Amino acid sequence: MNTVQETDVKNIIEQFQQAKKEVAKVIVGQKEVVNQLFVGLLANGHVLLEGVPGLGKTLLVKSLSQAMSLDFHRIQFTPDLMPSDIIGMEILEEDRSTGKRFFQFNKGPVFTNMLLADEINRTPPKTQAALLEAMQEKEVTYVGETHALPNPFFLLATQNPLEQSGTYPLPEAQLDRFLLFVKVDYPTDAEELQILASTTGSTQATIESVLGGNEIIEARKLVRDVTISDELLTAINQIVRNSRPQISTLQEVKEFVDWGAGPRAGQSLILAAKANAFLQGRYAITPDDIKAILFPVLRHRIVPNFKGKTEGVSTDQIIETLAKNFLS
Repeated sequence: MNTVQETDVKNIIEQFQQAKKEVAKVIVGQKEVVNQLFVGLLANGHVLLEGVPGLGKTLLVKSLSQAMSLDFHRIQFTPDLMPSDIIGMEILEEDRSTGKRFFQFNKGPVFTNMLLADEINRTPPKTQAALLEAMQEKEVTYVGETHALPNPFFLLATQNPLEQSGTYPLPEAQLDRFLLFVKVDYPTDAEELQILASTTGSTQATIESVLGGNEIIEARKLVRDVTISDELLTAINQIVRNSRPQISTLQEVKEFVDWGAGPRAGQSLILAAKANAFLQGRYAITPDDIKAILFPVLRHRIVPNFKGKTEGVSTDQIIETLAKNFLS
């Protein structure tokens, strides 16, 4: 990397750090959550946010979009939402000069740079599945014709905990297409006090746009150039493989896990760790980068069995066991 390139890379990193500061003008606390959103963006993956209503999940995504000069759409998922409400549909048009009628594809809100799927688990599986192709292939097929989505395309989805009424669990195939599954917790006492003070007055913070699509596309290329040692590559491979009860060497996994992570989990761990290192201004992965993204990458890819659920063994506990055994 020559001097000019190093300067360009530093400028891009500084822009992302400034974007995080802009988001922090509105979002109090939640530093790990904000960082994980930027990791997902840089790693060219999608992010699922889960938390009870009222924790600011939607505000967080809106604030992220405001810090970037990107096209942004929001879909409020409801039980009566149809797939055509997401991807679009053909409508009958008429050429006034010739009187000839023809079908024209009217693009839906999925055709955007940043899409917020708000409360995604409040809509039935048929409608949830309308996002599968868009998430994986970055395109939409309608009546045999394929339409490419804008570049960059970034999906952020929010959901309420499944214990709440009126929710539909996301199918495993769609869950696996999310790079990260981020849990949003309640704020601390000091943070909640700051939220109350900053959101009930007449002065509102203004977020400035500091990033554009070209910077994001370029940063995604640079993230892939971040290096990883053979030792850490082996550690990631061992973590993923030992999450599978059929071949795991860990008794906890054999006893409490029904289904482990697939190869996509290893790819996601590497890319997310590279993105985390890049955000810190480093060009090589450390164990801390893997630890920072291990839980959000794996928690939706490891399924506890009936015994694990009845004995209260959580997925996060399984991941912690994996980390202790294979990540120093």
